[in-house]
Amino acid sequence: MKKIIFLLVIFLTTISNLQAENIKRITVGNENAQITIIAFESLTCSHCANFHKNVFPELKKEFLDTGIVKIEFRHFPLDIAAFNASKISQCRNDGNSDILESLYANQQKWVKGSTVEEANKNLQIFLKNEGFAIDFDACVNNKEIEDFVLNDRIDGAKNFKVNATPTIIINDKKFEKTLNYKNLKKALEKLI
Repeated sequence: MKKIIFLLVIFLTTISNLQAENIKRITVGNENAQITIIAFESLTCSHCANFHKNVFPELKKEFLDTGIVKIEFRHFPLDIAAFNASKISQCRNDGNSDILESLYANQQKWVKGSTVEEANKNLQIFLKNEGFAIDFDACVNNKEIEDFVLNDRIDGAKNFKVNATPTIIINDKKFEKTLNYKNLKKALEKLI
């Protein structure tokens, strides 16, 4: 049932083709970097959390902090819990990755529950315990943020053939190798 509702929301958003133009993209790195990575992710995806724990810190140190690369995080929620967490990560609308990073680093603390209500409650408790002052209901029910998240998912599927997470796009080309730091570093070094 949850999957049907989720697909219905995506379908309706596709028909209406609404654009959430006032939402800032979550990015890390120099805005004018010569290389742009787009990371399509789902906040409940364990492989995405592994990327943030095992690949992102080295990527940040060697390429993002030096201004060579920027990364844009795009939403590709695979379930309702990820959809709501994506809306929460965008809620402050400041382009900052703090909430996103915290959700990935502590995924096991909030990704639990057999119903959407339980998952939302665990997410709310986690956010409060981490000190994020967010109006949960206002964020989850914000239509503009919802459209922004869904349009990311639609764009990923339509323009980049995303069908799994994480999917990495480097300068508009899909990264096809196994996603580890060694392979990613080689691909980036070829573009410098």
